[in-house]
Amino acid sequence: MTNVGVLGASGRMGREVCRAVDAADDLTLVAAVDPHHEGAELVNLVIAGSPEVLEGVDVAVDFTTPGSVIENARWCLGRGIHMVIGTTGIGADGLAEIRRLTGSANANAVLAPNFAIGAALMMRFAEQAARYFDAAEVIELHHDRKVDAPSGTAITTAQRIGAARAGAREAHGGDGSRPGARGADVEGTRVHAVRLPGLLAHQEVIFGSPGQTLTVRHDTIERSAFIPGVLLAIRSVAGRPGLTVGLDALLD
Repeated sequence: MTNVGVLGASGRMGREVCRAVDAADDLTLVAAVDPHHEGAELVNLVIAGSPEVLEGVDVAVDFTTPGSVIENARWCLGRGIHMVIGTTGIGADGLAEIRRLTGSANANAVLAPNFAIGAALMMRFAEQAARYFDAAEVIELHHDRKVDAPSGTAITTAQRIGAARAGAREAHGGDGSRPGARGADVEGTRVHAVRLPGLLAHQEVIFGSPGQTLTVRHDTIERSAFIPGVLLAIRSVAGRPGLTVGLDALLD
Protein backbone atom coordinates (compact mmCIF):
# COMPACT_ATOMS: atom_id res chain seq x y z
CA MET A 1 0.00 0.00 0.00
CA THR A 2 1.36 3.43 -0.99
CA ASN A 3 0.66 6.37 1.31
CA VAL A 4 -0.08 9.55 -0.65
CA GLY A 5 -0.33 13.22 0.27
CA VAL A 6 -1.68 15.98 -1.98
CA LEU A 7 -0.40 19.56 -2.11
CA GLY A 8 -2.95 22.03 -3.45
CA ALA A 9 -5.66 19.67 -2.26
CA SER A 10 -8.55 22.14 -2.48
CA GLY A 11 -7.80 23.22 -6.04
CA ARG A 12 -9.69 21.94 -9.06
CA MET A 13 -7.17 19.20 -9.79
CA GLY A 14 -6.26 18.64 -6.15
CA ARG A 15 -9.82 17.65 -5.28
CA GLU A 16 -9.98 15.23 -8.21
CA VAL A 17 -6.69 13.61 -7.20
CA CYS A 18 -7.76 13.26 -3.56
CA ARG A 19 -10.97 11.50 -4.54
CA ALA A 20 -9.20 9.19 -7.00
CA VAL A 21 -6.46 8.20 -4.54
CA ASP A 22 -9.06 7.57 -1.84
CA ALA A 23 -10.97 5.27 -4.21
CA ALA A 24 -7.89 3.26 -5.34
CA ASP A 25 -7.42 -0.15 -3.72
CA ASP A 26 -3.61 0.05 -3.64
CA LEU A 27 -3.26 3.70 -2.49
CA THR A 28 -4.10 5.44 0.78
CA LEU A 29 -4.76 9.16 1.05
CA VAL A 30 -3.16 10.17 4.34
CA ALA A 31 -2.62 13.93 4.01
CA ALA A 32 -4.03 16.97 2.21
CA VAL A 33 -2.30 20.36 2.22
CA ASP A 34 -3.59 23.77 1.15
CA PRO A 35 -2.71 26.90 3.17
CA HIS A 36 -5.69 28.77 1.68
CA HIS A 37 -8.22 26.24 3.01
CA GLU A 38 -6.65 25.06 6.25
CA GLY A 39 -9.18 23.32 8.49
CA ALA A 40 -11.66 22.43 5.75
CA GLU A 41 -12.66 18.79 5.32
CA LEU A 42 -11.97 16.81 2.17
CA VAL A 43 -12.44 13.05 1.68
CA ASN A 44 -12.59 12.45 5.45
CA LEU A 45 -9.40 14.44 6.04
CA VAL A 46 -8.86 17.86 7.56
CA ILE A 47 -6.79 20.00 5.20
CA ALA A 48 -3.50 21.12 6.73
CA GLY A 49 -1.89 24.48 6.11
CA SER A 50 1.74 23.34 5.93
CA PRO A 51 3.61 20.35 4.47
CA GLU A 52 4.69 19.03 7.89
CA VAL A 53 1.66 16.74 7.74
CA LEU A 54 3.37 14.92 4.84
CA GLU A 55 6.06 13.45 7.10
CA GLY A 56 6.19 9.73 6.40
CA VAL A 57 4.17 9.65 3.17
CA ASP A 58 5.57 7.71 0.23
CA VAL A 59 4.47 10.03 -2.59
CA ALA A 60 3.43 13.69 -2.58
CA VAL A 61 1.34 14.96 -5.49
CA ASP A 62 1.74 18.66 -6.27
CA PHE A 63 -0.92 20.64 -8.15
CA THR A 64 -0.17 24.08 -6.74
CA THR A 65 1.35 27.16 -8.41
CA PRO A 66 4.73 28.00 -9.99
CA GLY A 67 5.47 30.18 -6.96
CA SER A 68 4.96 27.31 -4.50
CA VAL A 69 6.09 24.16 -6.24
CA ILE A 70 9.87 24.63 -5.91
CA GLU A 71 9.68 25.18 -2.17
CA ASN A 72 7.40 22.15 -1.91
CA ALA A 73 9.93 20.13 -3.90
CA ARG A 74 12.75 21.18 -1.60
CA TRP A 75 10.71 20.14 1.43
CA CYS A 76 9.51 16.79 0.09
CA LEU A 77 12.50 15.58 -1.90
CA GLY A 78 14.87 16.68 0.84
CA ARG A 79 13.02 14.29 3.19
CA GLY A 80 13.05 11.36 0.82
CA ILE A 81 9.43 11.74 -0.32
CA HIS A 82 8.83 10.95 -3.98
CA MET A 83 6.88 13.55 -5.95
CA VAL A 84 4.39 13.64 -8.81
CA ILE A 85 4.25 17.21 -10.11
CA GLY A 86 1.45 18.48 -12.32
CA THR A 87 1.98 22.18 -11.63
CA THR A 88 2.65 24.05 -14.87
CA GLY A 89 4.54 27.26 -15.54
CA ILE A 90 7.79 25.97 -14.02
CA GLY A 91 10.71 27.75 -15.68
CA ALA A 92 14.05 26.31 -16.75
CA ASP A 93 15.69 27.28 -13.45
CA GLY A 94 12.94 25.57 -11.47
CA LEU A 95 13.22 22.43 -13.57
CA ALA A 96 16.98 22.39 -13.03
CA GLU A 97 16.44 22.77 -9.28
CA ILE A 98 14.04 19.82 -9.17
CA ARG A 99 16.49 17.74 -11.19
CA ARG A 100 19.28 18.69 -8.76
CA LEU A 101 17.14 17.77 -5.78
CA THR A 102 16.30 14.33 -7.17
CA GLY A 103 19.99 13.78 -7.87
CA SER A 104 21.07 14.61 -4.32
CA ALA A 105 18.19 13.04 -2.40
CA ASN A 106 16.91 9.51 -2.02
CA ALA A 107 13.71 10.47 -3.80
CA ASN A 108 12.43 10.60 -7.36
CA ALA A 109 10.01 12.86 -9.23
CA VAL A 110 7.70 12.56 -12.22
CA LEU A 111 6.84 15.94 -13.74
CA ALA A 112 4.38 16.27 -16.61
CA PRO A 113 2.84 19.32 -18.26
CA ASN A 114 -0.27 17.25 -18.96
CA PHE A 115 -1.40 13.98 -17.35
CA ALA A 116 -4.02 13.09 -19.96
CA ILE A 117 -2.82 10.01 -21.80
CA GLY A 118 -4.35 11.35 -25.02
CA ALA A 119 -2.32 14.55 -24.66
CA ALA A 120 0.86 12.53 -24.19
CA LEU A 121 0.09 10.64 -27.38
CA MET A 122 -0.72 13.91 -29.17
CA MET A 123 2.75 15.24 -28.33
CA ARG A 124 4.36 12.01 -29.45
CA PHE A 125 2.46 12.02 -32.76
CA ALA A 126 3.42 15.68 -33.31
CA GLU A 127 7.06 14.82 -32.71
CA GLN A 128 6.84 12.06 -35.30
CA ALA A 129 5.12 14.30 -37.85
CA ALA A 130 7.78 16.97 -37.38
CA ARG A 131 10.30 14.68 -39.07
CA TYR A 132 8.38 15.17 -42.33
CA PHE A 133 6.91 18.68 -41.97
CA ASP A 134 9.23 21.63 -41.37
CA ALA A 135 6.38 24.11 -40.86
CA ALA A 136 4.19 23.82 -37.78
CA GLU A 137 2.15 26.00 -35.43
CA VAL A 138 0.54 25.19 -32.09
CA ILE A 139 -2.81 26.54 -30.90
CA GLU A 140 -3.71 25.87 -27.27
CA LEU A 141 -7.08 26.74 -25.75
CA HIS A 142 -7.81 26.81 -22.02
CA HIS A 143 -10.31 28.15 -19.50
CA ASP A 144 -9.93 31.79 -18.53
CA ARG A 145 -8.68 31.01 -15.00
CA LYS A 146 -5.47 29.33 -16.17
CA VAL A 147 -2.61 31.49 -14.89
CA ASP A 148 0.20 30.57 -17.32
CA ALA A 149 0.37 31.13 -21.05
CA PRO A 150 1.46 29.45 -23.20
CA SER A 151 0.56 26.23 -21.45
CA GLY A 152 3.25 23.79 -20.39
CA THR A 153 1.85 21.29 -22.88
CA ALA A 154 2.20 23.77 -25.74
CA ILE A 155 5.75 24.70 -24.77
CA THR A 156 6.77 21.06 -24.48
CA THR A 157 5.13 20.24 -27.82
CA ALA A 158 6.96 23.08 -29.55
CA GLN A 159 10.27 22.01 -28.02
CA ARG A 160 9.79 18.45 -29.17
CA ILE A 161 8.86 19.61 -32.67
CA GLY A 162 11.98 21.77 -32.78
CA ALA A 163 14.22 18.91 -31.72
CA ALA A 164 12.69 16.43 -34.18
CA ARG A 165 12.37 18.32 -37.44
CA ALA A 166 15.13 18.34 -40.02
CA GLY A 167 14.71 21.99 -40.97
CA ALA A 168 12.64 25.02 -40.11
CA ARG A 169 10.20 27.13 -42.07
CA GLU A 170 8.28 30.11 -40.75
CA ALA A 171 5.87 32.57 -42.31
CA HIS A 172 6.28 36.35 -42.01
CA GLY A 173 6.14 37.78 -38.50
CA GLY A 174 3.02 39.89 -39.06
CA ASP A 175 2.11 43.55 -38.71
CA GLY A 176 4.78 45.30 -36.63
CA SER A 177 2.24 47.81 -35.35
CA ARG A 178 0.31 44.95 -33.71
CA PRO A 179 2.94 42.81 -32.00
CA GLY A 180 1.86 39.42 -30.76
CA ALA A 181 -0.51 38.62 -33.61
CA ARG A 182 1.72 35.75 -34.68
CA GLY A 183 1.98 34.30 -31.19
CA ALA A 184 5.04 33.39 -29.19
CA ASP A 185 8.14 31.92 -30.79
CA VAL A 186 9.10 28.74 -28.93
CA GLU A 187 12.25 27.30 -30.49
CA GLY A 188 11.13 28.21 -34.00
CA THR A 189 7.47 27.18 -33.65
CA ARG A 190 4.70 29.75 -33.26
CA VAL A 191 2.46 29.09 -30.27
CA HIS A 192 -0.94 30.78 -29.86
CA ALA A 193 -2.79 30.82 -26.51
CA VAL A 194 -6.58 31.23 -26.22
CA ARG A 195 -8.25 31.86 -22.85
CA LEU A 196 -12.06 31.75 -22.75
CA PRO A 197 -14.81 30.70 -20.35
CA GLY A 198 -16.43 27.47 -21.49
CA LEU A 199 -13.12 25.83 -22.41
CA LEU A 200 -11.17 23.32 -20.32
CA ALA A 201 -7.93 22.17 -22.02
CA HIS A 202 -7.48 21.74 -25.77
CA GLN A 203 -4.58 21.79 -28.19
CA GLU A 204 -4.05 21.34 -31.88
CA VAL A 205 -0.85 21.22 -33.87
CA ILE A 206 -1.10 22.16 -37.53
CA PHE A 207 1.63 21.02 -39.91
CA GLY A 208 1.93 22.36 -43.44
CA SER A 209 3.86 21.61 -46.59
CA PRO A 210 3.13 22.45 -50.25
CA GLY A 211 -0.30 21.13 -51.14
CA GLN A 212 -1.22 19.60 -47.78
CA THR A 213 -1.75 20.10 -44.06
CA LEU A 214 -1.91 17.70 -41.15
CA THR A 215 -3.68 18.48 -37.86
CA VAL A 216 -3.18 16.61 -34.60
CA ARG A 217 -5.65 17.64 -31.88
CA HIS A 218 -6.51 16.63 -28.34
CA ASP A 219 -9.51 17.81 -26.32
CA THR A 220 -9.95 17.42 -22.58
CA ILE A 221 -13.66 17.50 -21.82
CA GLU A 222 -13.45 16.76 -18.08
CA ARG A 223 -10.63 16.83 -15.52
CA SER A 224 -11.23 13.14 -14.96
CA ALA A 225 -9.13 12.67 -18.11
CA PHE A 226 -6.01 13.51 -16.08
CA ILE A 227 -6.60 10.96 -13.32
CA PRO A 228 -5.38 7.71 -14.99
CA GLY A 229 -2.07 9.43 -15.79
CA VAL A 230 -1.69 10.80 -12.26
CA LEU A 231 -2.35 7.38 -10.75
CA LEU A 232 0.11 5.79 -13.18
CA ALA A 233 2.76 8.30 -12.10
CA ILE A 234 2.08 7.68 -8.39
CA ARG A 235 2.49 3.95 -8.91
CA SER A 236 5.61 4.33 -11.07
CA VAL A 237 7.66 7.10 -9.46
CA ALA A 238 9.44 4.96 -6.86
CA GLY A 239 10.91 2.80 -9.63
CA ARG A 240 12.16 5.68 -11.83
CA PRO A 241 15.42 7.12 -10.41
CA GLY A 242 15.89 10.88 -10.64
CA LEU A 243 13.54 13.15 -12.57
CA THR A 244 11.22 11.85 -15.27
CA VAL A 245 9.72 14.57 -17.48
CA GLY A 246 6.60 13.77 -19.46
CA LEU A 247 3.90 11.16 -19.06
CA ASP A 248 4.72 9.32 -22.27
CA ALA A 249 7.95 8.04 -20.68
CA LEU A 250 5.68 5.91 -18.48
CA LEU A 251 3.70 4.50 -21.41
CA ASP A 252 6.54 2.53 -23.01
